[in-house]
Amino acid sequence: MIDFSKIECTGCTACASICNREVIQMDKDEAGFPVPRIVDVDRCIECGLCEKVCPYLNPKLEIKNEDEIAIIAQIKDSEIRKESASGGMFSAIALTVLGKNGIVFGAAYDDDFKVRHISVEKADDLWKLRNSKYVQSDLGNTFIEVKNHLNSGRLVCFSGTPCQVEGLASFLQKAYDNLILVDLTCHGIGSPLIWDKYLELAKNYSPKRIYFRWKHYGYKYSTMSYFDENGKEVYFKDVESDKMLRAYFTNSCDREACYNCKFKKRYRISDFTLWDCFQPVFFASDFDDDKGTSSVLINSNKGRKLLDDIISKKIVKYLYISPSDIVYGNNEMVNSVVQSSIRNDLLMDAKQMNAADLFEKYFPDQFYNRFRRLLRMLLLKSGLYRQVKYVIYKNRRSRTNKQN
Repeated sequence: MIDFSKIECTGCTACASICNREVIQMDKDEAGFPVPRIVDVDRCIECGLCEKVCPYLNPKLEIKNEDEIAIIAQIKDSEIRKESASGGMFSAIALTVLGKNGIVFGAAYDDDFKVRHISVEKADDLWKLRNSKYVQSDLGNTFIEVKNHLNSGRLVCFSGTPCQVEGLASFLQKAYDNLILVDLTCHGIGSPLIWDKYLELAKNYSPKRIYFRWKHYGYKYSTMSYFDENGKEVYFKDVESDKMLRAYFTNSCDREACYNCKFKKRYRISDFTLWDCFQPVFFASDFDDDKGTSSVLINSNKGRKLLDDIISKKIVKYLYISPSDIVYGNNEMVNSVVQSSIRNDLLMDAKQMNAADLFEKYFPDQFYNRFRRLLRMLLLKSGLYRQVKYVIYKNRRSRTNKQN
């Protein structure tokens, strides 16, 4: 049996899902992150399956992929693209899978805005999986459900963070031709406890939908928006003002394993790797409309075949890019975030402080934040924001190029 004290667990559920005797079950730690617990050691028969499928104990070797291809893409459906965090490429993949009578798994909000992995079988329900959710999702029995569908011969698409994708692959113990894996270049996974505290503040607005990445001021500006039952935006704040965004982007509420992530790799086991193309102008000016563009690495033959289907349906605008060019500047693909000095204190206080006092203590609206917000708004209104961001990303790509 796994000694959980000696691994950097990501909460992928592989060990609990493989244990037929229910010796291991998923619980929550003090920060709300899913963790495996041994609930009945006497039932353990020492089969070793939990150790065999643990992605931390059995990391996938990173092998240089000489056959990978890359594109930037925008889904042509303007409403889908608007709801998407970037250019809607995930929706293009998902729609194509559903068109083959497949099923799609991804992170969604439940009725209480808790983040959970769900399955979708109808195109009209795909909106639930769109947009970013900077909180670790509860996988529940997703791995078992995926395996059951695969064994029945159904086409399955699973989307998740790199650790979730590798966890699923380890749990399955073999490759499936009818499985499409989609991972992200993940910044990190936020604490469900901090998200719960934040929702205490959000309930004052009675939101029906919450978007981490609504394109209120275009694509290059991180914002949080709530909408009421009539589709009216009732809350909007930016990365300098919104408490959850500040907690997340200051690396103050990530899972411990995120600060030394074993799954951030240049070459992935997934069929597709997706991330934001914030500066498509580097590749083609006609993609630079500030409404979202996806960067896509296609890592397998299965991925290439599905891409051919997507292209044949003419549902995306796309451009082939050199893989080495497209990854320039994407530090989050291979580098872990640096832990904030307040992280442990924040999570400890979150267990006992009310939401308003907690966020005021750790993320007060100080002069520095107000100045940055004012400067950003002035740049937006003057039309200079895009030019400034262009210079920043150009310098970032230049630094990455020199390092390589």
